[in-house]
Amino acid sequence: MDRVRSWAGTIVFLPVFALILLVFDVAQRCARLFGQRPQEYVAGALQVALVWAFHLCGMRLAVERASGFEPGGRYIVVSNHQSMFDIPILGSLLFASFPKYISKRSLGRWIPSISYNLRRGGHVLIDRSDAPGALAAIRELGARVRAGRAAAVIFPEGTRARRGELGKFKRAGTLALFEEAPAAPVLPVVIDESWRLLRHGFFPVPWGVRVYVRLGPPIARRPGEDLEALLDRVHDEMAATLARRRGGSEASGADDAAAAARFG
Repeated sequence: MDRVRSWAGTIVFLPVFALILLVFDVAQRCARLFGQRPQEYVAGALQVALVWAFHLCGMRLAVERASGFEPGGRYIVVSNHQSMFDIPILGSLLFASFPKYISKRSLGRWIPSISYNLRRGGHVLIDRSDAPGALAAIRELGARVRAGRAAAVIFPEGTRARRGELGKFKRAGTLALFEEAPAAPVLPVVIDESWRLLRHGFFPVPWGVRVYVRLGPPIARRPGEDLEALLDRVHDEMAATLARRRGGSEASGADDAAAAARFG
């Protein structure tokens, strides 16, 4: 029965998904005529629409906001990475922060809406074979976070975890962001089960996937702090959240008391 529902949902989902990409590609180009900020608002709406589209396949999104999280905060967001769907999830949840992603340069071509946003929306496109150039671009993004113009989102695993396991962090890019924006709070984010959505590509999108996201709590910065230790702390907090999830228990405690907004 689930296989039948998966294919039925996918048949409805795919044309809607394609239409969203095409419509918002045009909408972003029109908004860009009035400046980057209008284009960013349209790109945020695009990501909300993409999350909505996956509801056609029975997807449900459970979002936990730890105490201290503030919408619109200019954070350095450090997230695990399970699926390409992580990007619209974070874009919709962090809409007011104008999140900017660090992405490989190849994604800046040929994908309606997504490629245009990556090229023109203030994101960082890097060539992984050019480490010095990539670090320079990441540092420039850190300077924009320091100036309060955006939040930065980085996936320090460097690639998607196919089965949702937290991988080893590639440290240079995240440490560069920490250095360039020394007062920006660090927001650890954990996403779980999103890998299931695209495990077959789009053929089909599995029916009824439950995706979990935890935002925060933000980590305040201190002058002269050990950045390596800070990144270790972020990794350990993310790993502990995933371990609690895999153990079948929800996160609990004071940081969780203000949490949990559920959609769908």
